[in-house]
Amino acid sequence: MSQVAVLPAFRDAQNSELVAIVSSDAEKRQKLGKKYRVEHLYTYEEYEQALSVVDAVYMVVPNHLHRDYAVRAAKAGVHVLCEKPMAVTEEECESMIEAAKANGVKLMIAYRLHFEKGNLEAEQLAQSGELGDPRFFSSDFAQQVVENNIRVTEPVEKGGGPVYDMGVYCINAARYLFQAEPTSVLACSASNGEPRFQKVDEMTSVVMRFPDERLATFTCSFAAADISRYTLVGTTAVLTANPAYEYASGIKRQITKGGKSNSKSFPKRDQFAAERVYFSDCILQDKEPEPSGMEGLADVRIVRALYESARTGRSIELSDFPDKQRPTMRQEIHRPSQGKPETMKTESPSGEAA
Repeated sequence: MSQVAVLPAFRDAQNSELVAIVSSDAEKRQKLGKKYRVEHLYTYEEYEQALSVVDAVYMVVPNHLHRDYAVRAAKAGVHVLCEKPMAVTEEECESMIEAAKANGVKLMIAYRLHFEKGNLEAEQLAQSGELGDPRFFSSDFAQQVVENNIRVTEPVEKGGGPVYDMGVYCINAARYLFQAEPTSVLACSASNGEPRFQKVDEMTSVVMRFPDERLATFTCSFAAADISRYTLVGTTAVLTANPAYEYASGIKRQITKGGKSNSKSFPKRDQFAAERVYFSDCILQDKEPEPSGMEGLADVRIVRALYESARTGRSIELSDFPDKQRPTMRQEIHRPSQGKPETMKTESPSGEAA
């Protein structure tokens, strides 16, 4: 993701400048530094040196390292844009939030779809009455992940598995479409016995209960054909997004009402440049980001409850969660899509050259 999406996005994020690259691979550091004309190149052992020359960091390290690298950045007075899931546990999320607050830096979680027009319009439609009263949400999100990919080599205890990696999109979508937090969750995991699923579940299916007797269900899988869609069913109409969560393609939406369907396509755009522009603007204008650390915490606590439910076979009640800012159409930012860049020494989750 760093090479395919994060680094190229600086081209169209005019209020952000790429200053330093951190990588454990010397060849990558040198070649990427030359490609993007970056002078400051560091190993992870030199992370503090990197922090001394930048205003902000974008963290795309494995999930279980998010807290450590974010807290170290905050203590150095450096703002943090952190990939999702925010961390592995609620405690880790809370320590990141506290470190940012104590050191006066911005902490934003990289929910790129919070700036995507197709996604934000779906949220607006859900609240407009166009669908009637939204009653239930369902989603399917899957891909084939190869045996040696970090998504399956790191155990669930370190943030591996499909719920942390893909389910978080479904959870987040249900939360902003319903404009509410779930009150209880139930989950069931399954694995087909393949060696790649020794440390993580192959797939997990979920039911989340929301206030006003609404339900959200989804299944996420690391061993199925590519799919990325959700459906929101109201009392008078149905909204379907397919694909729904992608950044490598556009988003398509369909509304079905009274036996008639209306479709709309949203062409591919650079979602990473959009979130970069927003994050940098929050720093420059001293604004609290949405999605904030609280947004990341909201999803992680649900992920943890889901795995607890899958382990125990029972429904897990969730405590009340503080009200927080949610994404709105005012956050929509358009940046043109970019071609697929040439990458080096990296593979996609499916094992193909990224």
